[in-house]
This record gives sequence, C-alpha cells and structure tokens, in this order.
Amino acid sequence: MVETQQATDEIVLNVPLRDARVVSRTRKADTAIEELRRFIARHTRTERGKIWIDNKVNEKVWERGKKKVPGKLTVKVVKLQDGTVEVIMP
Repeated sequence: MVETQQATDEIVLNVPLRDARVVSRTRKADTAIEELRRFIARHTRTERGKIWIDNKVNEKVWERGKKKVPGKLTVKVVKLQDGTVEVIMP
C-alpha cells in the first residue's frame, strides 16, 4: 500500500505492550492490538480509525497465542499524505 501513495514521514517505534498483560488471559492479544493503535495514534497525532496495521504485525502479536503477548514490539510507522498511517514490520 505504500507504493501507491507517497509517504511523508517514516519512523521506527518501540511500542510497549505491558498494559495488555494485566487484563484477563483470554483478552491479552486483543488488548495488545488496541494498545498498539492507541500508542500509534498518540505519537503520530492521527485518529485511531485512520491507522492500518499490516498483517505481519498482527501475526507477530498473535505468534504465541492469545494468552502470551510480547512485552514490546518494534514497528515502522509510515504516515501518508492523505493522513492515513501504516504500521509495518521494519
């Protein structure tokens, strides 16, 4: 999706997912994705609805199952001209 539109800004962020570890066991991966969206929205100053998360990032969060999420995740954030934000693996 990056190839079709011109990127205006690219950064690499370490996203802490510690808050996802304190919820119930069956909701940890779901909460980790929401924490990822919240963190990216805050650091890129964009709405949560305009954030597109790549499938590889989602697979990395769900890699060890629903109950064991990583403590942090390194992602590459690409902000496009139309205001959408893509989250991909570096």
